[in-house]
Amino acid sequence: MTKPPYFPPPPPIPEKTRLFQRTPPAIFPPIMGAFGLGLAWRRAADVFGVPMAFGDAILGAVTILYLFCLVAYIAKLIQRPGTFFEDLKILPGRAGIIAMVLSGYLLSATMIPFSTTVASVILAIAIFAQVIVVLRVAFTLITGPVEARSVTPVWHLLFVGFILSPLAALPLGLQTYSTIVFWGSFVAALAIWGASLAQFLRADVPAPLRPLLAIHLAPASVLPTVAFLLGKPEVAYPLCVLAVVILSVLIVRVRWLTAAGFSPLWGAFTFPLAAFSTVMQIAAVTTGSDILRVVAGLSLVAASLIIPPIVYKVLMMWSKGVLAVKTNAAQA
Repeated sequence: MTKPPYFPPPPPIPEKTRLFQRTPPAIFPPIMGAFGLGLAWRRAADVFGVPMAFGDAILGAVTILYLFCLVAYIAKLIQRPGTFFEDLKILPGRAGIIAMVLSGYLLSATMIPFSTTVASVILAIAIFAQVIVVLRVAFTLITGPVEARSVTPVWHLLFVGFILSPLAALPLGLQTYSTIVFWGSFVAALAIWGASLAQFLRADVPAPLRPLLAIHLAPASVLPTVAFLLGKPEVAYPLCVLAVVILSVLIVRVRWLTAAGFSPLWGAFTFPLAAFSTVMQIAAVTTGSDILRVVAGLSLVAASLIIPPIVYKVLMMWSKGVLAVKTNAAQA
């Protein structure tokens, strides 16, 4: 009797996943940097005579990308709102969520030449969203274990990030609000810089987390930018010096910073570079210094060469499903 042919059972059907079920917040820090790059190129129209349309083109493309990613993350929250709190518990998620919120300030600044009404609405939403995120993180830090309260550079984004709002608020005429935010952010930044320095002197930073140290450059660049816009150059100049010092240290230690190789945390390199280029441009115009003009130009070129590849690589990691795994993003 002929033995019937053997047919192996079909492989199990893979579990069906829903669209945007695990959107990682880590997509937002490089997008925030891309917004900063676009705003830096928009300012270059006054400093270097670059057509403003070039900066607006960058900002238009980044706006579309940001809105798409925002919809993708909101879609995850709709499927399971608890993912918001789960993402806030881990460092990459916390950095990504606050970058998503802070990008709202940059979007508001982007929209001002086109519609002050739209810009005002976006600004109000971003302020409200940041207050919610800060309160939630503060609650987690207070009620959580003591070892989880160590200061990280991400604290700058959380507690000093309000300093980005005057970039939109000042053109909208909110002078008093911007002044209050500036001094409050200034005090918070000093406290975080001091605590971070003391912590760094006690223990080394693990190689995978070292790119986050670049965030220390962001408040050192945005604070003097706002000080210039507020008409306080005497406050802005020392902060500009601090920004140059921090950037110089980062450049000297770049091999140490990147020892772990490329990771999604490289998004932390993007927005500080863009912010530094912007403040150097303002300082060059304010002082009339040719040296600062050269520094501004070189930093803008460097930002333009560094930021887009990081944005591309992070987005490619997202498209391949790797980014959510590497950053331990919550799943709906």
